[in-house]
Amino acid sequence: MGCAPSIHVSQSGVVYCRDSDGSNSPHQTTAVSQQSGALAGFFIRTERSGSVTGCRPPASKEQKEPGHSIQEGSPAERSRVKGGVTEVQFGPMKIHQDPIQVLLVFAKEDSQSAGFWWACDRAGYKCNVAQTPEAALECFLDKDHEIVIIDNRHSTYFDAEALCRSIRATKSSENAVIVAVAKRPQGDHKEISVMPLIAAGFSRWYIENPSIIACYNELIQLEFGEVRAQFKLRACSAIITALEQSQELIEITSEDNIIQYVNPAFEVMMGYKREELIGKEQTEVPKSDKNKADLLDTINSYMKKGKEWQGMYYGRKRNGDSVQQDVKITPVIGQGGKIRHYVSIKRPCNENKSDKSHLCDRVQAESQTDIHTCKHKDRRKSSDVRSNTSRGSDGSSQPRRSSIARIHSMTIEAPITKVINIINVAQESSSEPVAEALDRVLEILRTTELYSPQLGSKEDDPHASDLVDGLMSDGLRRLSGNEYIFTKNAHTIHTHSHIPVSLHDIPPRITETMENEDCWDFDIFELEAATHKRPLVYLGLKTFSRFGVCEFLNCSESVLRSWLQVIEANYHSSNSYHNSTHSADVLHATAYFLCKERVKQSLDRTDEVAALIAATVHDVDHPGRTNSFLCNAGSELALLYNDTAVLESHHAALAFQLTTRDDKCNIFKNMERNEYRTLRQAIIDMVLATEMTKHFEHVNKFVNSINKPLAGLDDNGSGNGGINEDSCNTILTSPENRTLIKRMLIKCADISNPCRPLDLCIEWAARISEEYFAQTDEEKRQGLPVVMPVFDRNTCSIPKSQISFIDYFVTDMFDAWDVFADLPNLIQYLSINFKYWKCLDEQKLHSLRPPEP
Repeated sequence: MGCAPSIHVSQSGVVYCRDSDGSNSPHQTTAVSQQSGALAGFFIRTERSGSVTGCRPPASKEQKEPGHSIQEGSPAERSRVKGGVTEVQFGPMKIHQDPIQVLLVFAKEDSQSAGFWWACDRAGYKCNVAQTPEAALECFLDKDHEIVIIDNRHSTYFDAEALCRSIRATKSSENAVIVAVAKRPQGDHKEISVMPLIAAGFSRWYIENPSIIACYNELIQLEFGEVRAQFKLRACSAIITALEQSQELIEITSEDNIIQYVNPAFEVMMGYKREELIGKEQTEVPKSDKNKADLLDTINSYMKKGKEWQGMYYGRKRNGDSVQQDVKITPVIGQGGKIRHYVSIKRPCNENKSDKSHLCDRVQAESQTDIHTCKHKDRRKSSDVRSNTSRGSDGSSQPRRSSIARIHSMTIEAPITKVINIINVAQESSSEPVAEALDRVLEILRTTELYSPQLGSKEDDPHASDLVDGLMSDGLRRLSGNEYIFTKNAHTIHTHSHIPVSLHDIPPRITETMENEDCWDFDIFELEAATHKRPLVYLGLKTFSRFGVCEFLNCSESVLRSWLQVIEANYHSSNSYHNSTHSADVLHATAYFLCKERVKQSLDRTDEVAALIAATVHDVDHPGRTNSFLCNAGSELALLYNDTAVLESHHAALAFQLTTRDDKCNIFKNMERNEYRTLRQAIIDMVLATEMTKHFEHVNKFVNSINKPLAGLDDNGSGNGGINEDSCNTILTSPENRTLIKRMLIKCADISNPCRPLDLCIEWAARISEEYFAQTDEEKRQGLPVVMPVFDRNTCSIPKSQISFIDYFVTDMFDAWDVFADLPNLIQYLSINFKYWKCLDEQKLHSLRPPEP
């Protein structure tokens, strides 16, 4: 049969090869790899759906081995070649195992890699091959292989142990079996220990033997040994999930009555934290004195005989109250036919219904009182308090208390505590479906992150996952010996270029460039070019003049100019994105938003000036690296700010240090003390709001505290002849809501790039991508955790990264901001730009622009 393979390059850069007859076959890849630099780092990768036909690499003499052929006709072999799903019995569970996937990592194709390849083919496994660690890691994250075989014979090509550690660092590797191919000892060579490989994360080693039958036997043993065991272990997660979600109280103990597990329902009902119980003997846990004296002896006699016991039992809560339970205790027989565990399932008995009704009436009366006394307060605040306020002074969680008097006797109680207590009492008189729904509500209210949405698995959208990890976390793990030295010395002011004395001294070309600076379509990059990468001073002078900032601060224009020079000098022009052009762009967007009617209706002069100053300084002295990078590198700033909002804290602190150290640039020196403190707090709050870990909190608070109440007024007004202006002003001008509006304003200004005209959007995308590429390069050089692996300059899809950023961070926020400030032009640009990136992605392009015709 002749060979006519067709080749195409996938979006991830992996090469697929398909025969002309439609079947997928493994092919020798040396010629392909050598012909195209774009294909470097990969062998051909095949997707098997059936038996292989077409061109096959010839087996070597050593691999043929007459008399030891694999019987393709055997039933087991045929089922594997067909790639059929295997049924595995795991206790009462019947689970289905998909065809095994194998990843071969060999720097060069040789008889050993070919042996494993053909063994995979004969066994009916799906097989991928990669030449470089980067390609291997990408392929593994994409496919989640059950078996990974890494060539550990040649350290000159790559470090197999380092690659194994990188794979083990991913969540996908928990159930993977990783095998090291080791050199066969020669002559009197001392045999080496397998322990270094085990320490690196390998499951076992394989002494090199290119024989297909040897490779095949190794794979089959892995499948029916470690892989099958890991597959069953994965199924255990479903069982654990069932235990965790069960509304019944579940407790598991060892044969020696050591508590090994309690589920959340047990914690909720009994008031204990899990860590307080696990590892303790049951005899150490206080018992209720309501049980009959001989009940425990009866239960123990059943357990010793290996019999199941069921009956009524009084359990004692952490607070000392007793609760009657229907209990079923089952011994679990394990290895050697001996009892290895006891499983207790407990169902609380129903209390007297009249008591429940009485309690419910009292709580409803309490809640009505709260509503009437607090109707003019910001209702949204109740959801902002963390769930730990619902715990008692002893740290216990007691949502269903036996005495409602304890609730009413509290003199200091957070709103969230009242909400949880009301729900708890309502549950007691609710039907089972309603009670279960309320349990889910309580579970959500008790989470430590009330505002952050939960991502799916990393494989669903690795770009979004990496962006969230990179922008919304403060580092992964501190690595000693890799401290990132971050200079805190302020930059000196450069004076080699012409600096305007005032607005009237600005060169005509720059003046002409800034003619439309009050329009959204203003081109900041033209100003960057005209000012030789110093746009902040010029745009700052004109914008601050338009808003009367000097008059408000009671400072001269020369002081303002000196201040702008100092701030701009402390932005790093070497950064591709976080430089003074970005600051000027955010200042322009801030000024644009301040001119919108509803924003003007909400904010006063102090708020406006604070917003303009915050926009100017919000990224001063930015190193071009994320907070996560600085935390992982053990930088001085991360140590100073305890890994929390590191850069944002630094920007705010340095801005005031630079301003107040010299009267020549101190724009605050003539302010009255209280006015200065108010302005300073507003600036700091806005700069800190640009930190992404609280992104969703800020957006949700804005929507629930401002947009929804305003929408309610609109709905009521449309039926009553008009909106109540007093109510509208109350919502817009309350101190809490003005703070939310200012935070939302600077956040939208800070990440408004996707809402700019397409050419500007593309340029900003290029700049931020380059900065993230540089960070990834440095993380690899320093041996730091790679915070955003998708931002590898050799493999990254910029359209995908933009799509994920818009989907996850931008769309909802600007939809909310548009509802408030009326910005249809921004939403239109956002739609155009999103479609542009989507079109590039659908064409499998990784670049900023489509290729020239």
